[in-house]
Amino acid sequence: MAILEVEHISKTFEHTKVLKDISFSLEKGQVVSIIGSSGSGKTTLLRCLNFLERPDTGIIRVGGETLLDTSNPATAQEAEIRKKRLHFGLVFQSFNLFPQYTALGNVMLAKELLAKEQPDYKARKREIHKEIQSEAEELLRQMGLSERMNNYPHQLSGGQCQRVAIARALALKPDILCFDEPTSALDPELTGEVLRVIKELADQKTTMIIVTHEMAFARDVANHVIFMDDGHILEQGTPEDVFLHSKEVRTRQFLSRFNKG
Repeated sequence: MAILEVEHISKTFEHTKVLKDISFSLEKGQVVSIIGSSGSGKTTLLRCLNFLERPDTGIIRVGGETLLDTSNPATAQEAEIRKKRLHFGLVFQSFNLFPQYTALGNVMLAKELLAKEQPDYKARKREIHKEIQSEAEELLRQMGLSERMNNYPHQLSGGQCQRVAIARALALKPDILCFDEPTSALDPELTGEVLRVIKELADQKTTMIIVTHEMAFARDVANHVIFMDDGHILEQGTPEDVFLHSKEVRTRQFLSRFNKG
C-alpha cells in the first residue's frame, strides 16, 4: 500500500497555472527525486504537499487517510491544516533556522510547542522537556553535530545549519521527509556533507521526496525519479528509466549535459 497518494493536483497563481493535473504515489521507505528546470512547478508541489499552499484541485492521502480532497470542503478546514502538516517534514533551501535559538533549541522548539497542548503538560512539564531534549540531542549526534549543539546559527557553517534543519524536520517523526533544493544555498565544498546525511537517511529507509538540481545525486539516491516540465509530470520511472532510457524528447534535452554515456 502506498504511504502517499497524490491525485490530479492543480494550482494556479493569478493567471499562471503552475501545477497541471499532478498524480503520483510513494511507497514507505522509498526515495523520490523530482527534477526539472526552474519554474517547472517542483517547489510549488512540495509546498502543496506540506499545506503551505492550498491546491485548487486534487486529493492527497497519507497512509490511506484523506488529508485533502478539494471536492470535500470538510477536508480543507484551517483548524485541521496544522495537524496535516505533521505528516510531512520540510527542509528548506535557506535553512529557516531561528537565529535566537541554539542548534538544540531549534530542534526542540516545535515539539515543545506541541507538547504544551497536551492535557497533562503542566503536571509533566519537566519530564516532557527532558524527553524532548534527549531526542533532540540524539538527532544532532546523528547529524555529526555533537560539539555544536549549543552554537547559534550565526556560529555555524551553511552545511551545519542545513544539518540542524534536517534534525529539526526529523524531530516530529514525519511520515515523509521533503527536501527543497537542500544544497542550493551552500558553497560547493559544503554540499557533500549534506548529501551524505541524506544518503544515510535513504539507507535507513526514510521515506523522502527530494527536489534537487544535483543530477548525479538524484540518480544515485532515489528509487524513483520524476521529471517535471511546465507544471506537468512529463516522465517518471526508475533512475535507469529516466536517466538512461528517457522516452520524452524534452527529458533527454534536459539530461543531455549530465548523461555522459
